[in-house]
Amino acid sequence: MRLFFRKYGEGPPLFILHGLYGSSDNWVTIARKISRHFTVYLPDARNHGQSPHSDLHDYESMADDLLELASSLGIKRFFLAGHSMGGKCAMHFAIKNYEMLNGLLVADISPFTDENHAGKTFEQHSKILSAVIDVNLIGVKSRKEVETSLSGDIQSEKVRGLILKNLQRNTDGSFSWKINASGLLKNLYHILEGIPLPANSYQEITGFPVIFLKGENSEYISVSGFNKIRKIFPAAEILIIKDAGHWLHADNPDAVTEGLLNLLG
Repeated sequence: MRLFFRKYGEGPPLFILHGLYGSSDNWVTIARKISRHFTVYLPDARNHGQSPHSDLHDYESMADDLLELASSLGIKRFFLAGHSMGGKCAMHFAIKNYEMLNGLLVADISPFTDENHAGKTFEQHSKILSAVIDVNLIGVKSRKEVETSLSGDIQSEKVRGLILKNLQRNTDGSFSWKINASGLLKNLYHILEGIPLPANSYQEITGFPVIFLKGENSEYISVSGFNKIRKIFPAAEILIIKDAGHWLHADNPDAVTEGLLNLLG
C-alpha cells in the first residue's frame, strides 16, 4: 500500500510512525526541531490520515507498508521511531528487517501484551471506535456538534480532541472522517496484540542503538517488563519521560526530541 507521508530536513533518514487515531500531523513540531540532524519522514498509517483505507490492519501488513515506502524512496537503511501502535509496528519491522536499521526508538509501548490490562484496553478502544461510527454526520454544521455527540461515550477531553483531528470538512461543506473507524474496530484485536511470548524465543537484536521511552505517568510499559524487553533488545536504553503520560510527545516534546537525537550517538 502506498502511504501518504510528509518530509522535513536533511541528513540521515528517520521514519516516525504515529499511534492509533493519530496521523503524521502529530509529529510535525518535533520533526521540524530535529530537521537539521535527520531527513524526517512522517507517514500516515493505513486507515489513518491521507493514506488509503483497507479491511486489513495488522502489524505484518503495516511493516510491509513501511518497507514499500522506504523502497519507493530508494532508502536502504534508516533510523526508525514509533509511538504506541507505531512503536509496535517499528518493533515488528525491526524483528523482520533488522539489517535495514541504524537505530530504533519506541515511545511508550511494550513489545508484549499486558494481560492484566488487555481486556480493559480492548473495551476502551472498542467504545471509542463505536462512538465514532455511531456519529451521524449528515446535516452536521460544526465540529462542536460532533464533539457533543462523542462526549457521552468519550469523556476524556484529550481523547476527544485526538479523535476530532480526524474530522475533515469537505468542499461542499459536509463533514467526513479521515480515519477508517469500522476497519479499525474489525481489526482491534490485531492492533492491541503484542509480539507472542516467551520473550526469549526471539533472536537478540543488536548492532544499533535501541531506546525505549516510558511516560512517567503511563501504564503502557511496566517496570517489571523491562527485563522482557531486553530479551529481544539486550542493549536497550529505557528512559523515563518526566511529567508525561502515554502521549509523551505532546506532554514533554523536548525530552522526546532529546531521545531521538540520542539515536545518533
